[in-house]
Amino acid sequence: MGYVLRVRMASFFAGAATASLLGFYVLYKDYKVAHESISQQVKGLHDSLDTRISALETLKQTEASQPAQATE
Repeated sequence: MGYVLRVRMASFFAGAATASLLGFYVLYKDYKVAHESISQQVKGLHDSLDTRISALETLKQTEASQPAQATE
């Protein structure tokens, strides 16, 4: 009886270890995909904001040069 119990326990722990490793691998891949997705979204927002800031700076420079042209 002792030998059969040891074999069953060894099989159980080997299966549990395999399932744990597989679970950690799946979670790691899910984490990487989610991180990449969020990074792309933030990059898109950053590029959009950078474009808007550049447009506002250009508008400010244009408005600043117009009164100088009007006085000449």
